[in-house]
Amino acid sequence: MVGVVFSIILVTLTLASTQFGPRMLRNFIRDRGTQVTLGTFVATFVYSVLVLASIGVGSHGDFVPHIGVTVTLGLMVADLTVLIYFIHHTAVMIQLPQVIASIAADLTEAIEEQGSGNPEPHPKAGPTAVELVARTEASGAVLLAPASGYLQFIQHQKLVRLAAEADAVINLEHRPGHFLVRGHRFATVWPPDAAPQIRQALGHAHIVGPYRTLSQDVSFGIDQLVEIALRALSAAVNDTFTALTCIDWLGENLCQIVAQWHPARVHRDAGGFIRVIAAEPSYERLVQRSFEKLRQSSMGAPAVMIRLLEALARIMAETTTQGQRRVLLEQAAMINRACERSVPEASDRADIQRRYEAILTVESQLTASGQNV
Repeated sequence: MVGVVFSIILVTLTLASTQFGPRMLRNFIRDRGTQVTLGTFVATFVYSVLVLASIGVGSHGDFVPHIGVTVTLGLMVADLTVLIYFIHHTAVMIQLPQVIASIAADLTEAIEEQGSGNPEPHPKAGPTAVELVARTEASGAVLLAPASGYLQFIQHQKLVRLAAEADAVINLEHRPGHFLVRGHRFATVWPPDAAPQIRQALGHAHIVGPYRTLSQDVSFGIDQLVEIALRALSAAVNDTFTALTCIDWLGENLCQIVAQWHPARVHRDAGGFIRVIAAEPSYERLVQRSFEKLRQSSMGAPAVMIRLLEALARIMAETTTQGQRRVLLEQAAMINRACERSVPEASDRADIQRRYEAILTVESQLTASGQNV
């Protein structure tokens, strides 16, 4: 039965790699149901081998561990139950809507964790972030990346302690999700005299790996949904409904970003002095990552353009500032221009135009109501 379970997992991983892309494999490997099933079957196999090894001729005659054999039979019944669950779980897990919803749920958690800013307010003291960035750029010492790979995690609080001990400021030029090249710029330190102390400890305060993660990289969740949508829109797959599902979830996540995205760009010590200036993705950049590639791939696809504009309208309704709305209006205008260039049917163009005008209407209502910060 262990072989059956491994065979099911290999088939699932092969299907996932082909249909969803190789970057989605980690979502299946870290699935708790798969891990529990593998653990249950492997544990039963090991226990059964140990019981079998204890059966034999002893000093008092033949020895049979009756309790051990009974427990083994009970484990076999439990394994059959787990196998039935695993078959059902796998059948549900590989369905595209389930995969997309799972990625969107992980993205929601990442938005809540990374967009909340500093959980504890600090007193403010010393120069502002703008002044410190200018100092680091003008006379700061450059720190080079010690290894190549994707930046996965940064221990900001550890860097704050290091900078406070050295009475320095660290300006991080890369954020989790960026690819670092060994020997290229990674950060700057001011004053430059503190660079040797910071350089020695910086390598232990961040993690570089061969792939991106969601731990501090909310853009990665967006890129995963966009990747599935792009594969669905490709000529080889041509699955419009999967792309529409991805757009729906992207719109839902961006509604949360509009309301909750306030990442901590500066990290202060106990005295209120800025010690670490971090690079974080802006709201504008997250919107662009969500819509630009899909817009470029939706040429001549009215259904996709309509769904993109509907998602923008839902996001527009959640905005509170003119700057947020400006970003959405730019995306909507580009979709409308792409429609005029690539959609030959007048009726389809009219449908897209109505969605575009609906966005303009929502924007006008919000502006008239005074939400124009």
